[in-house]
Amino acid sequence: MENHISSLYLFLIISFFFVSSLVPALPAVLVHPNNNNATRRRAPVHHDLSLDFYSKTCPQIDQIISSVTTTRYRDSPAAGAATIRLFFHDCFVEGCDASILIAPTPGSTTKVEREMDDNKNLAAEAFETVNMAKVAVENKCPGVVSCADILAVAARDFVRLAGGPYYAVKKGRKDSKVSLAGKVRPNLPRTNSTVDQLLRLFSSKGLTATDMVALSGAHTIGYSHCDQFASRLYDFHGTKRPDPAMDARLLKALRMSCPQFGGNVDVVAPCDVKTPFDFDHAYYGNLESNLGVLATDQALFLDPRTRPIVQEMGRDKARFFDAFSTGMEKMGTIRIKKGKRGEIRKDCSKHLSS
Repeated sequence: MENHISSLYLFLIISFFFVSSLVPALPAVLVHPNNNNATRRRAPVHHDLSLDFYSKTCPQIDQIISSVTTTRYRDSPAAGAATIRLFFHDCFVEGCDASILIAPTPGSTTKVEREMDDNKNLAAEAFETVNMAKVAVENKCPGVVSCADILAVAARDFVRLAGGPYYAVKKGRKDSKVSLAGKVRPNLPRTNSTVDQLLRLFSSKGLTATDMVALSGAHTIGYSHCDQFASRLYDFHGTKRPDPAMDARLLKALRMSCPQFGGNVDVVAPCDVKTPFDFDHAYYGNLESNLGVLATDQALFLDPRTRPIVQEMGRDKARFFDAFSTGMEKMGTIRIKKGKRGEIRKDCSKHLSS
């Protein structure tokens, strides 16, 4: 029986690795190893949003966006995890303000967020989805709804479409007038971040340890490229050996698809090796079985401060769904742009002044 399970398990993992068009993982969870500014950064400003913000100006906003996301999920499933990841990358860098959507300006010497290495592998399906939703919204409610709000709603829709919780998205964000590449690196995760670093960064965003563990659960439908976990397979912490915490079967399967030298850079692996297409709580059970692909994911179970939260969410899907919904709502309020600090873009990839 054990051999049968192992063979089936290995087959399922390997069958996912060669889908090079699938999106990479969501943020591993967050901060550059050499960054010491997180603890000194001022606490984020949270603004009041509302469920009925567009009740008079665009009352059908949720339905309009849903018509786009539903079609996209059917025709391009990769858009789901990609858009959720895009929302993370937007909110953690200077707030949920659609600054990640700004495209480079030809001939400009000022780089935007999308041009940083940390963001270059964000899947095109996510940007395309937001642009399609923006066009649909503009057709019904021209000049009213921000790209930032559209991204927040679209991310929620994909969570639900993949089997996750439905949560109401408060609205009222404006789009940022700037997108600065220099803000990216200190605010996005590294796959070798320690739990200390992760906790500090999340705290700097006004998020708790429970929020951090719950939001990491978005990896239940995320994918990661080989270079994000190769060190665990061959040279963990400079030891020239694999990570001893990784399950031996998983190590073997990952090495088959991600050789130490000369591998295909487009190969991806699911962060949830058991149910990679379902938004469920299997991710946490994987961590308890040493089946975490990313070091930062596995670290959540290995650290005594976050292990009880992992175990709680692994036991109770409803608890995970509730905590995830709460975390997404809190994250969605980070450094909101309102009033003259923001704008309502007509094209999500361009400032109004462009």
